[in-house]
Amino acid sequence: MAMQVNGNYEHSRTDYAERVKEKQAAERAEKAKEAEKAAEEKKSGKLSEPQDEYISSEKSGKKPTGLYWVGKDENGSRKIFFDDPKADHANGKDDRSREGEDGKEPKVSGGSQGEPEEKCVTNTDKVDREIKMLKEKKQQLEQQIQSASGDEKKIRELEKKLAQVENELSQKDNDTYRRQNASVSEVPQ
Repeated sequence: MAMQVNGNYEHSRTDYAERVKEKQAAERAEKAKEAEKAAEEKKSGKLSEPQDEYISSEKSGKKPTGLYWVGKDENGSRKIFFDDPKADHANGKDDRSREGEDGKEPKVSGGSQGEPEEKCVTNTDKVDREIKMLKEKKQQLEQQIQSASGDEKKIRELEKKLAQVENELSQKDNDTYRRQNASVSEVPQ
């Protein structure tokens, strides 16, 4: 195939380059106008975009809606406390005060609503037995597959059962399953 080159090649190339330069110059001029406009708005106190500003609760005069903090309960173990802004404080102290009248951490016998504290025990024995049985069944199937080396049909059937047991075991042998299926009981006080 033959190809012919137009003699006006150089002319069209320079026209394109000139058009690109003109376009870039127009864009620069537009950006300069926008920057000038933004500077005028800034001088006059008008902002085109609202800006976030941190104001501490002390300066704003408003109390926070509620604070969580770590403290110690009457047994000395760590506990998370919540200062509820809706709770009535008879002594008139600040909600954020973490110290009692004697200068020590407050003694807490319940939640933020004054309810008595509940003690619960979580038992995962049932789930652990179920997982142990599945592991034993897996071992038995593996032994049966090894002993049935001659019968292909029986081996396939056992491998299918083994795959089902392994799948069930992978779904149940984790902390999430244990937590979901654990029995929780209240300890009498």
